Amino acid sequence: MTDAQIGLVVATPVIVGFALMLKRMGVLQGGGTLAAVLASLVIGVILFFGQ
Repeated sequence: MTDAQIGLVVATPVIVGFALMLKRMGVLQGGGTLAAVLASLVIGVILFFGQ
């Protein structure tokens, strides 16, 4: 794995964790949380395999 791929493997779960934490704090609604999680996963996968 390249350094960029390792960074994506680390950063994507952190982004998902932040979105879930914001949901628990009441900052994001369900749809916003789902959109943030799905977008970060899709972007992470695309960039991971694009490296």
